[in-house]
Amino acid sequence: MSSRSDADLLCPLCQDIFKVPVILSCRHSFCKVCLLNVWASTDAPECPLCKRRSSKNIPPVDLEMKVRSEAALLERASEPVCSLHSERISHFCVDDQQLMCSMCRSSKTHQDHKFKDAEEAAQDHKRELESLLKPLKKKRNLIHQFKGNCDQTAEHIQVQVENTERRIKEEFRKLHQFLQEEEEARLAALKEEQEQKSGKMKETIETLNSDIAALSDTIKVTEQQLRAKDVPFLLNYKAAVERVQQHPLPDDPELLSGALINEAQHLGNLRFNVWNKMKEMVSYRPVILDPNSAHPDLTLFEDLTGVRHGQEKQEVPDNPERIDHFFSVVGSKGFSSGCHSWEVEVGDNTAYVLAVLVGSDHRKGVIWPGLWRIMFCGGEYKSLSPLDTGTDVVVTKNPKRIKVRLDYDGGQLSFHDSDTNAHIHTFTHTFTETLFPYISTWSDVPIKIVPLKVSVVLEPHH
Repeated sequence: MSSRSDADLLCPLCQDIFKVPVILSCRHSFCKVCLLNVWASTDAPECPLCKRRSSKNIPPVDLEMKVRSEAALLERASEPVCSLHSERISHFCVDDQQLMCSMCRSSKTHQDHKFKDAEEAAQDHKRELESLLKPLKKKRNLIHQFKGNCDQTAEHIQVQVENTERRIKEEFRKLHQFLQEEEEARLAALKEEQEQKSGKMKETIETLNSDIAALSDTIKVTEQQLRAKDVPFLLNYKAAVERVQQHPLPDDPELLSGALINEAQHLGNLRFNVWNKMKEMVSYRPVILDPNSAHPDLTLFEDLTGVRHGQEKQEVPDNPERIDHFFSVVGSKGFSSGCHSWEVEVGDNTAYVLAVLVGSDHRKGVIWPGLWRIMFCGGEYKSLSPLDTGTDVVVTKNPKRIKVRLDYDGGQLSFHDSDTNAHIHTFTHTFTETLFPYISTWSDVPIKIVPLKVSVVLEPHH
């Protein structure tokens, strides 16, 4: 019997599974043929076990036992048997990793070998196979989670496209009809980037879906095997292990930088690019803020020239470029040589930082080691750098506008009051990495990049 719980299916007389079981008034059951054979040699019909006399010469069939017995017989018929001895397979040779019957176990071939009951061996192998499944399940969960990030990124790309398209159109509506060609060119560039980046993201998502499906198929088939009965499971065990071990684990997914729409490229200095025809409408700012780097709690101006601490958290992807620890945003372009300056209107903002940030790989977590900054908070000014955790800076009058000047090659970063030209602070350092303009604020008073005056100089033909 495959289980001790089925021991009551054995006839007490023939010690085999009931065949047409009948039940006596004493509630004992026997095979009909076995019982009638016993009664044929006795004077009166009585129970062979308790000797209680039976009131019926032909006892009734035990219908419940009959159903269970027939099911057990069918199960026995479906169980594999030894090809040599036609006996039920019930043992597993640990040394040879083979299933066998009792007669095989007693043979000289397996003398001194270690054996396990087939049920025990099956449980051991199931545990082993389950442990092999763990990395597949872990990988599937990781890909599921990453796919969720990709789905959010794909949706945000579409939102970016829609918002950028709307802003471009608003800008171009301020121009006359003769700028229509420029507008169409800008929209075409946006559409091209949309197709390229959305296409790449679609390919990534399709690949992730494929990985998930492949892993899920392997897991599903293997888990079905785990639910199989012991002997069939053991017969297919090696194939199941090979299926799991041979399934290639895909590399950990990674969202690469630059997956989002480069809004700064499409919107930055847009009017300046057509200044030669509409110079009276042109404004140029040397720094354009990168929305893909902005902390979710910040709100950027539509033209990407200003920022304030928002009232609501923005629903944006956690892309590699985005700052996630400080309420900050960086410029869309960095500087690795030359002299550069930009003017920042801080107005009545009482909590802000103006700085430069090293590189594009220092955006997550604490980024102090990559910042040279001036901080205004609680009515006090401080200078901070990777080598200085905070030094008081004396300022006689709170500036409304601050000019930031970076002499990269000369190793100087200075801050001045734009209105009075009063010196605030200068950092001296040998810069070796790309520096990005940096603004941080935890106030709802906007901070804006001040536009430069634009003039047109025509050189005469000689």
